Amino acid sequence: MQQPTGFQGGRLLIVAFEGWNDAGEAATGAARLLAERLRLVEVAAVDPELYFDYQFTRPTIQSEPDGSRRLSWPGAAILGPSGIPAEPDEEGVTGPGADALHVLLGAEPARTWKGFAAELVDAALSADIEGIVLLGAMLADAPHTRPLAVFASSENPEVRAALGVERSTYEGPVGILSVIADQAERVGIPTVSLWASVPHYVHNAPSPKAVLALLGKVEELTGLSIPRGSLEDEAQAWEASVDALASDDDEMAGYIQQLEQARDAADAPEASGEAIAQEFERYLRRRGDQPGGSGPWRPRDGA
Repeated sequence: MQQPTGFQGGRLLIVAFEGWNDAGEAATGAARLLAERLRLVEVAAVDPELYFDYQFTRPTIQSEPDGSRRLSWPGAAILGPSGIPAEPDEEGVTGPGADALHVLLGAEPARTWKGFAAELVDAALSADIEGIVLLGAMLADAPHTRPLAVFASSENPEVRAALGVERSTYEGPVGILSVIADQAERVGIPTVSLWASVPHYVHNAPSPKAVLALLGKVEELTGLSIPRGSLEDEAQAWEASVDALASDDDEMAGYIQQLEQARDAADAPEASGEAIAQEFERYLRRRGDQPGGSGPWRPRDGA
């Protein structure tokens, strides 16, 4: 089946933001891995003074190799091809459109969301972007012992038909990803949103297993091949660490077993795409307007 322009072989933009949309730092982890593998460099950035409240998203300070100290301010930037070739022994991203891939990374802004999204979408138009993949991650009733689900959706009917993804029927609070998707579709850039489910009872970030899940879905939709490096080993170590915690907590172990049974039932052949979509929307409603990475583990009542 022919893919919509921009999702296989076109100029693609991968988008991820820290904050509400980024449980387990999965979305930004996946985007950063792509940017590093592709040796991307900044091609456009917003003025942080216009969009960020530094009491909410504070600047950070770090030491440089020469011993100096440097402030780093919250912001958002589009990274594009640098033209720097990979080292001979370095694995790079390959596949249709790999040499034109762009990544948008940033912190969720505190104000002027419409202007923020419009500025970044204008920058995407200037870079001739033909399709946008928005990465998100949510805390969910997902067992860490099973493959972490990724829900794909699009408001664009051509994208849904070509990629076989759902149209979300979720109603409620949204993050900056939804605002950017709306702005992009209005100017004719098709979008698809990918949301990974991160076990809510594992509240320590990052979650390398969720990063792997998002990268796998990106590969599936775009035809790209993304080397994982040490990520798979990190995911196994992460899972083993949660196993160790559960072995010392009978209540947690019993709760995980319930989640495993529910997940196995959802993965059964008779489970419909509609049921899985409804499960995703229930996750979002349960989260309300809480940040993606907050909150300790606890068994929770049904929706």
